[in-house]
Amino acid sequence: MNFSNTRPLYRDSLRYIVNDMMMKPHHRDHHHRHRHGPFGGGGRGGRQRRGNVRAAVLSLLAERPMHGYQIIQEIARRTGGAWSPSPGSVYPTLQMLADEGLVFAAEEGGKKLFNLTEHGRTEHTAPPWRDIEIQLDPVDGELRTAVRLLGAAMEQISHAGTPEQKTRAVELYNDLRRKLYAILAEE
Repeated sequence: MNFSNTRPLYRDSLRYIVNDMMMKPHHRDHHHRHRHGPFGGGGRGGRQRRGNVRAAVLSLLAERPMHGYQIIQEIARRTGGAWSPSPGSVYPTLQMLADEGLVFAAEEGGKKLFNLTEHGRTEHTAPPWRDIEIQLDPVDGELRTAVRLLGAAMEQISHAGTPEQKTRAVELYNDLRRKLYAILAEE
């Protein structure tokens, strides 16, 4: 989640809550603060191995030609937002696949439309999002949505709320945080 446009107090609090909620239960008991995310690494929904980006690109292009941005969007859609690779991983992968003769690009409306070569069609493997679907807890998506909506509400309060409303919001927020930790303490 991107909190760069929020006020520092709310941004830091939201980042802490989101990071804590997204940590694997195993890591909640550790005393380190780097974030692993549900699929390892940080970034947009977790870092995937370079081979997974390659496999994802090949799998999608086996279905139909796509622009780089479409590839990024489709991976995010198929993983329910759990994995959204950055342009910095997709475009170099496309270039590498082109260098290997597995894909080719054709200009279409000023954009590159990527397609598999015949050799590329023999290379593509099972899509990596199947592994992600197995790992996903269905409640994780609901939790991410709830956190996002809470952040949006806090952002509205910070911009449009009166001082009294902001004070009440901070009290509610702190109460909610305590209750969330109480849920974890029930284990």
